[in-house]
This record gives sequence, structure tokens and C-alpha cells, in this order.
Amino acid sequence: MSRRTGLIDSAVDGLRERIIAGRWPVGTRIPPEPALAELLGVGRNTVREAVQSLVHAGLLARRQGSGTYVLSTSELAVTMGRQIADARQRDVVEVRRSLEVEAARLAARRRTAADVTALRQLRDQRTAAYALGDLDAMVASDLALHLAIARAAHNPVLLSLYESLLDAITENIRFNFERPVDDDPGHDDLVESIVDGDDVAAMTEVETYLSRLIDVG
Repeated sequence: MSRRTGLIDSAVDGLRERIIAGRWPVGTRIPPEPALAELLGVGRNTVREAVQSLVHAGLLARRQGSGTYVLSTSELAVTMGRQIADARQRDVVEVRRSLEVEAARLAARRRTAADVTALRQLRDQRTAAYALGDLDAMVASDLALHLAIARAAHNPVLLSLYESLLDAITENIRFNFERPVDDDPGHDDLVESIVDGDDVAAMTEVETYLSRLIDVG
């Protein structure tokens, strides 16, 4: 490996680590080339090539006259997003069921006190959003709750897979709220079954509501 190639790879790793760690959240502009060069201890040409590499990977996006912005924190999410961009909603629900049933089971067994607090708060936010009929808030709060359950499972592989599908899951949640099967049942029983450590009940709750969506899809 040439020294220049090694510097570029090192710069790519440095930028990627900062993106993944959330130092530059999705949607924000990263520092300009001079600042990045100083931050990484490399030349501007090296920074330029490293940034271009992450643009190709889908983590960054250049905007003419504006700068370079964080597009995603996961290359897996970018790849998966491209693969399932035209997926049917029924297919997405089937994948959600496979992941969310297991996430609920593990969350019921592994949840911490912090997880319990977060789940109840997010459950209450979801309920409030639904009561107001605020579609954007309903989608955001529902996604946040399901993501919190995936985190409470404390399985990094499952969480990574779930996060890689967030765009598709978000669209599916919106689709389901816009075309409700029936009055939204809320997720009180799901959250409390996880809090109580009842993995069978938690699995059943997820299986029941997602299977209902599949049946009418």
C-alpha cells in the first residue's frame, strides 16, 4: 500500500467514525476542507478524495454552492435502501414482523431500568400524537418507540439490521397510519409486557398487530 493510499484510507476512517458517532448528525453540513485537513492532519487533496469516497458510499452528499452534508450514518442502510426502494408495503411488514417479534422477546428479557423509562415515555408521546391526529408526529413517535424496543433487545446485530431499514419502516408506518385497518390500539400492552418481562406476551402483541396489517395488504 502506498503512503498516499494509506493516508486516504486513514482520512476516510476518521470521517466515517465521526459520522457514525453522531458528531455530525444526518442533515448537517460537515466542516470545509481546510478545517477537515487540520482536524485529520492530512492535506486538502487527501481530504477531498476521502470525502469523495464517502459520497460514493452514500454517507455524504455534495450540494453545489452550499457544501457537503451527512446523508446517512450507515453504509448498510444506504445499500439496503437502494435494494428495497420499490418494495411492496406487504413485504416490508413481513420483514418488520420477523425483526420486531424477536426484538420484543429479547427486550422483555433484557430491558434495563433506563429502557423501561424510555419505553413508557415514548409510548405516552405516541398516544398524545395519535390523540391530536398529527400524522408527522404519529409517524415519528411510533418509529421512535419501535426503535427503542430494538435497542432494549441489547443485540447489536439485530439493532444494526433494524436501523438499516429505517427509511422503509418509516414509509411503512406512514402508509399504515394513512390507511388504518381499524382504530389504532396503541401499544400499552406491548410496552407493559416488556416492562413485566413477559416475553411471550410481548411477542404475541407484535405478531398480532403486524399480522393484521399483512392480512389486509
